[in-house]
Amino acid sequence: MSMYRQLWLAIIASMLMALGGGLLASLLSARGYLESQLAIKNTDNAVALALSLSQSNPDPVTVDLVTASLFDSGHYELVRVIDPQGAVIAQRKAPEGDLDAPAWFVRLLPIHSVPGQAQISNGWKQFGTVTLISHSRFAYGALWKSAYEMTLALSLAGLVGGCLGSLVLRRLRKPLMTVIDQAAAITQRRFVTVDLPRVPELRQLAVAMNDTVGRLKSMFEDEASRLEQMRKEANFDALTGLVNRTHFLARLRHTLEAEDSAGGTLFLLRLNDLSGINRRLGREPTDSLLKLSAEVITKSVSELGSVVARLNGADFAVLAYEGVDGRGVSSRLMESLDQAASPYMGGARAASIGYGKFSRNEDIGSLLARIDAALATAEIHSGSGVQEALSLQTKELPRSTDQWAKLIALALKNRWVRLISFPVVNVSGEISHKECPLRLMFDEAGEWVPAGRFLPVAERLKLTPDLDLMAISLGLDELERAPDLVGLAINLSASSLESPSFLNELLASLARRSSVTPRLWLEVPEEGALKHLESFRALCTALKKLGCRIGLEHFGHRFSQIGQLHDLGLDYLKVDSSFVRGVDANPGNEAFLKGLCSIAHNIGLQVIAEGVSTSSEFIALKAIGFDAATGPGIQT
Repeated sequence: MSMYRQLWLAIIASMLMALGGGLLASLLSARGYLESQLAIKNTDNAVALALSLSQSNPDPVTVDLVTASLFDSGHYELVRVIDPQGAVIAQRKAPEGDLDAPAWFVRLLPIHSVPGQAQISNGWKQFGTVTLISHSRFAYGALWKSAYEMTLALSLAGLVGGCLGSLVLRRLRKPLMTVIDQAAAITQRRFVTVDLPRVPELRQLAVAMNDTVGRLKSMFEDEASRLEQMRKEANFDALTGLVNRTHFLARLRHTLEAEDSAGGTLFLLRLNDLSGINRRLGREPTDSLLKLSAEVITKSVSELGSVVARLNGADFAVLAYEGVDGRGVSSRLMESLDQAASPYMGGARAASIGYGKFSRNEDIGSLLARIDAALATAEIHSGSGVQEALSLQTKELPRSTDQWAKLIALALKNRWVRLISFPVVNVSGEISHKECPLRLMFDEAGEWVPAGRFLPVAERLKLTPDLDLMAISLGLDELERAPDLVGLAINLSASSLESPSFLNELLASLARRSSVTPRLWLEVPEEGALKHLESFRALCTALKKLGCRIGLEHFGHRFSQIGQLHDLGLDYLKVDSSFVRGVDANPGNEAFLKGLCSIAHNIGLQVIAEGVSTSSEFIALKAIGFDAATGPGIQT
């Protein structure tokens, strides 16, 4: 029973006891008063009657006439005169009848009328004894009326008291529910603070809980800051601040292998004659040139959503995603570098650039060899210093957005859609859940196209809400068909969160099949969740009520912003494969991931590794503290 209901019952019980006790005490007091008044009246009337008869030389006939006359007034229940020997001279007794009060009331509160007695004398001789009992009907009527009026008055007082109690409880309920909601949020891994209530006791509780939440957030942020520094030391070049070679190759490998990858463009850039500049100008100017070059490259490609890295002394790399004009980017980049580095180059060309497009599942060694050959060609030949690598032959895809829109709409209409599954295994070797990305087929006899081929176009065409809702529907169907399936994860596009109708349709679909939602895992990429943070927060709050698990995938690249996630109530994090690859031989990433696991576990989050490629990586991840992993190196 809730505290609010218990308080209500306590107030009602207290009021009933107080009102009932007050009513009973008043009725007993009134009954005692009436009984005493009846006794006095009986005695006074008996004395008056005896005195009247004594003064008139009484005889039996006279006594009988006076007795009858007195009794006929209707105020007496018994009038009796007996002689000294006990014989009855005259007697009148009223039959049982209406007492001006309900029978149950009479039984509960009987009124005992003490008879009044007096001696009748005739001269100096005793004539007899008169006994007189007043009728209790009037006393019962008066007592019943008093009880009725008192009950109405006390009921009115109780009603007023109940209204006042309701107002007091309503005043207490809001701050009480605020504190309760804060406690519930903490159990859901949402660390929020609340306004301080005015009620002193609840205010003290709220102060204590806010202080606890503040300390947790402070510890969380301090640890996150330390781990962010560790991540930078492990994955970034100390001189230029760019991504280092190891991390860049891991990011490139992830782009080539990820289910949702659409390919992209790789640029390799080499500063010309860096060793000669070092000999002529010295180390500090050379370092300045490297820093300047890093700034120019980063600024030139900042709008591409790309990854910029320093591979070694003079070599830089840029990983850009689909839809980039490689020739235009290279030309602008070369022009900016020539202008910025002219004081160091003495008018010579600043760098050479090789670039080329790549598609998903291309071998990383072949890709690097292609682009490196283009870079070598650019170095040998004068002119622009830019060379494009020959592209591998790939299957023809739709070229216009109209073609893509028609094909995606056709696939959804004909339900040429399916989920494929990849196992996510916990450290005990058991399946934690299955990760199920969406695939489409663009004609009835065609091939199943991975998400990376159509998802970027669907993002631009704002079709991701329809695709995500279809994936959710397929996932719920699978969960209903397979009651033994422990869990199924669906990837949601971050752009869907901005659709006004997406959340309503999603929640309605989940509510209709609420029996399976506790086994549904929904995850959003880290980049998109932070970009659409308020929409993602609303999604998390709504999904928590339906029992779904919520997580972030490709986590780790924006670790410095982890403090913004404290009030989302997440269930798990899937760490990006670029931090996982080669972790068994990378002490820096190992230390970073160990700290990440520690901070996540302290707030109740599971940590899952993406893209595990070897058994040695999986063993290292288990030692670090990961809860589960997925990837080509995971055996089930």
